[in-house]
Amino acid sequence: MSLFRSTAIACPTCGADIAFDECDSVNADRRPDLREAILDGTFQTVPCPDCGEIVRMEPQFNYLEVGAGLWIAVFPGRMMPDYIEVEDAITEVFETSYGSRALPSAREIGEGLDVRLVFGWPALVEKLVLRAAGLDDTTVELLKLDLMRRLPQADMGPGRELRVTSVEGDALNFAWILTEQEVPMNGFAADRTLYDAIDEAPEAWAPIRAQLADGPFVDMQKLFMGEGRAAAE
Repeated sequence: MSLFRSTAIACPTCGADIAFDECDSVNADRRPDLREAILDGTFQTVPCPDCGEIVRMEPQFNYLEVGAGLWIAVFPGRMMPDYIEVEDAITEVFETSYGSRALPSAREIGEGLDVRLVFGWPALVEKLVLRAAGLDDTTVELLKLDLMRRLPQADMGPGRELRVTSVEGDALNFAWILTEQEVPMNGFAADRTLYDAIDEAPEAWAPIRAQLADGPFVDMQKLFMGEGRAAAE
């Protein structure tokens, strides 16, 4: 089921206390309306009763969609530099809930789930958009790296993300986003043929694919944050 708990947050504009139902987990199979709210940007938002400012809670919850084969741990964008520690923590959660330490019925469900870790609302939206379009998220991360070579003016690095915001026909629509503020900047579209070219050349991309897929945080951002899990271990 989808779980919420009552809390209070301060309006960042006027400082007023706002009563809020904070999400701990989403079961999108039972509550598809929550999935749609995530996609349209209205999930976990509330207007301030004093000034009317729309306030959005930072995400920190688990998202389950068995029909799409997804289990996603969602954390605030500001926590991305600590992704290795967060990966370890959410792996424990998954193993207890749907993995090796779960009940047999839950393990059976877990065998059909891809485990992912994302930081921030735009990253969660991207995973849902890609899965709905039948696109492999690791291949899309490789596509982003390929696009960096084709866009020499791209200002990529920590604090900036390149996210797929929608897929329309043969076009993947991308937007540059400031990670912590989640502020979209300029965007562009890439043709599906660029994705297909990477998908059809697995050997050429195998080393980088292995780096991207060495944990549930499947995101090119981690290539800019040190030597990764191998160095940490």
